[in-house]
Amino acid sequence: MCAVVLPGLVDVFLLAENRLLREALTKILKKKNNIRVVGAACFSPEALRQITDVAAQVLIVDSAAFTFSGVQIITRARKEIPSLKVVMVGMESDKEIFLRTVRAGIAGYLLKDASASEIAEAVHSVATGQEAVCPPNLCLVLFEYAARQSKQSPVFFSNLQLGLSRREQELVQLISCGLSNKEIANQLNLSDQTVKNHIHRILRKLGASDRLAAVEVCRAQGMSA
Repeated sequence: MCAVVLPGLVDVFLLAENRLLREALTKILKKKNNIRVVGAACFSPEALRQITDVAAQVLIVDSAAFTFSGVQIITRARKEIPSLKVVMVGMESDKEIFLRTVRAGIAGYLLKDASASEIAEAVHSVATGQEAVCPPNLCLVLFEYAARQSKQSPVFFSNLQLGLSRREQELVQLISCGLSNKEIANQLNLSDQTVKNHIHRILRKLGASDRLAAVEVCRAQGMSA
């Protein structure tokens, strides 16, 4: 007998480190209309395979899983399933972390005081690809970021000589993927301090105020970042 798929049914995969949290979220979401939990796991090399095997539409990632994996699981999962929408839950109201996840391609960001109903609403909101979910107190961060980037137009940097070494260009590309300094250090087999020194020189050469601004400068100059 074929399974009956309800109109608007959203397939959700839960990525949470705590087993009790996974079970609680699964139980809660199963009670919501048109949400089907197709899998749940803690962060592990197997988690990505599980997510792709069930072809999840929405991936819910809790703050503990994010702390453990950084943005790697997000970028890798979205590469495997381009249409995948990612909702972060239980997050801190931290500007840098928020912008890192936005750069990684998340569609929803819910703080640690979010209710079960808010999580369910976020799933439905992002599933169609028509809406994103952002805490009101972090919306200003996005506006400020957009305004900052608009001032750094290609025309402004048209005569800028980037002068980045191959290693520095490599770091810019990794930053654009949303990797933290520690994640970059691990991937390139460098010390955290060496990575910090490289980034300091990159910001100085580009006249950029922060890591994200450096990426935008390089993109404006046609560098593949």
